[in-house]
Amino acid sequence: MTEPRDHPFVTAVKPLVDAMGGELMDPALAQPDDVVLTWEGQDLLAVRLPQLSDSLDHILAALERRYGVRLAQLDRKSKQDVVRILEARGAFSVRHGVETVAGALGVSRFTVYNYLNRDSGAPKGAGKSSQE
Repeated sequence: MTEPRDHPFVTAVKPLVDAMGGELMDPALAQPDDVVLTWEGQDLLAVRLPQLSDSLDHILAALERRYGVRLAQLDRKSKQDVVRILEARGAFSVRHGVETVAGALGVSRFTVYNYLNRDSGAPKGAGKSSQE
């Protein structure tokens, strides 16, 4: 990007773009799917949004930073919280989302489905695994 990185607008939107896993770039390099942001009538920067599958990886990495450990090292309650957060963020609408999350949490797909079912009002103890 040729625009100054310390422009107040760039400084303001950079944390949001980083949180989404996007990429800041010069608006002249924007492709049709990129979002061009304007400041005081001038195209100041463009944002390239990540593909959905890349977004899930980015969300998982952000959750690891939030918890301070690899997600597989979390206790069961924390893993359930992670699944709840991911469900709210739409992680399971991505192809292979359950498999990706299960791998990151170090649990089976069955366990992820159990965590999801628990939150959807399934009877307590139904399908509960004693190891995960």
